[in-house]
Amino acid sequence: MWVVPRGDIVITNPVEGFLSLRLRSSYFAVLLGLLAPFCVGQNQGPQTPPPQKELPQNQVPITLDSSETIFSVLTALNACGYDQDLTISDATRSNVRAEVQRKLQESTEAQTSLGGLCEYYEKHVTSKDANRNLSQYISLALYLDGPPHFMPRVKVEELPPDAALIAPFGALLEHFYEKANLHSIWERHRNDYAGAMSRYHEPLAKMVFDTDIYLKQPSSQYLGRTFTIYLDFMGSPNETDARNYGSAYYVVVFPAPNTPSGAAPQSALKMDQVRHTFLHYEMDPLAEKHYSAIKRLEPLLQSVKRAPMEESFKTDISLLVTECLVRAIEIRTTGNKQTAEAMRTQAVDDAVKQGYILTRYFYDAVVAFEKDPSGIRGAYGAFLDNVDVKKEERVAAQVQFASASTPELVRFSRPEEQRMLLTAEKRLAAGDPKGAQELAQQALDKKIGDQGRALFILAEVAVANKNRDGAQDNFQKAIAASQDPTVLGWAHVYLGRILDMKEDRDAALVEYQAALNTGGHLPEIKAAAQKGLDKAYEPPAKPQPQ
Repeated sequence: MWVVPRGDIVITNPVEGFLSLRLRSSYFAVLLGLLAPFCVGQNQGPQTPPPQKELPQNQVPITLDSSETIFSVLTALNACGYDQDLTISDATRSNVRAEVQRKLQESTEAQTSLGGLCEYYEKHVTSKDANRNLSQYISLALYLDGPPHFMPRVKVEELPPDAALIAPFGALLEHFYEKANLHSIWERHRNDYAGAMSRYHEPLAKMVFDTDIYLKQPSSQYLGRTFTIYLDFMGSPNETDARNYGSAYYVVVFPAPNTPSGAAPQSALKMDQVRHTFLHYEMDPLAEKHYSAIKRLEPLLQSVKRAPMEESFKTDISLLVTECLVRAIEIRTTGNKQTAEAMRTQAVDDAVKQGYILTRYFYDAVVAFEKDPSGIRGAYGAFLDNVDVKKEERVAAQVQFASASTPELVRFSRPEEQRMLLTAEKRLAAGDPKGAQELAQQALDKKIGDQGRALFILAEVAVANKNRDGAQDNFQKAIAASQDPTVLGWAHVYLGRILDMKEDRDAALVEYQAALNTGGHLPEIKAAAQKGLDKAYEPPAKPQPQ
């Protein structure tokens, strides 16, 4: 058996500078860099996903932190009416909200800056679900430079799709941050955040240590990868946001109120959600390394077309395989020796009925793995090689899929896929409508990026091909599918022009006005829409031959 003795844990006073956790063993030393700097200038926001670089063999880039950037974004949303689960939130959230309100009462400039910010927030509500609306701002916050400017660290087209839709929010936040003096409010609550981190120290240490022991490999196996847990009080304690951006993994947790004893159950600390993301951090690199072996399993995607799970798992076999393995490990390691196997069996069945059809196979595989001295890195290849695709297809054909599934916690964002629509636009601009159409259609078929943007590109292709009806149809579909003010504004402008060319002036005027309402804050759209309102569109005259 591969055994690592439980090491000692050392924690320093986080208020004096940092929180660190250290595990020592006779086989390897795992250093969890749970750094939580509170000094002004040291913690202005989430760090840029690090480049690949050599790290000491015993170092695991796992960080527990708080972020003034995330705090500022969420505090602004609270001031704009984000009240989800306020009554069960930590008292810090209500205290911060009260301090912001006092500042607003004292300053008309702060009120004005908040008004512009809230108007933007209200125009970009994507769902009736308040927490789903919050999620896009978490995505943006992870890519913003710290205060006072809150500018994206990358080009807009390189942001995650949901963050790209609200990129201008950072500029509005900059003004509110200054006028409401959010930095002083942040400073006054440093001890609250330090206390929250102290509560997470031992549970997080145990989760990482136990996971590494079970997988029989140190987390330092993968150099250049980061796993960061951010704590913030300004969101709903019933929610957890997790992201994977390339080699960087993030979990944003909103701690529940502390208990009188100072302890908190696993559910209050959201350790199950943290562990789920950590297992992806551990398993995803193995999937990347065994690309060919996983690709052999692609026929299984046909078996999950009717499943209720998210579309990405139905189109990417790597995502499906990894999720099934992660769920199998979670189920196997949940509870203790006294936990009834019948309960685990039911959990496996539930996962399969949601569409994760290899969960049973992987559950049986990890049971055998537990008795083998090999670590997960050595066993992973055999896991894949031993999958009997035909057998699993037959088993899947007998599954009665559930009507709904639990949403996946970790949101994946693959940069090469994000660039697909940008490349399509470049091809169209270069006079290659066929190439642009192929990429945009591929993005639609695989649910990559903003579907409205893909439809907009298809509409532009139709314009280039003089297919007026096709263009009109796709511009209308783009409006229905997108929340991007640029897509919405230009789609309405182009619809107005098409209707003008069809001599339906009344309908055209409706579209031009809609363009002002959805994208009017963008100068080019505002000018084009106003021109359409002033005068019916006439296509440019063809140049006469000399």
